[in-house]
Amino acid sequence: MINIIIKILLLLIILIGVILIYDARILTKRFFSFGDQNEGSSGLKILGFIIVIMGGIVLLFISK
Repeated sequence: MINIIIKILLLLIILIGVILIYDARILTKRFFSFGDQNEGSSGLKILGFIIVIMGGIVLLFISK
């Protein structure tokens, strides 16, 4: 039972990472006041990519 809950939480973390990748420009406009919007959106995309990769690796090792 705990294993299923951990898998669901990891899938939610991966989903958050994917949302950061695809909606980076919208989130940058809404929450931050950067002078250069491209730097902020690329930072969020990199953060989302790292979150997705780490969540996927952990999910891979948990499922075995």
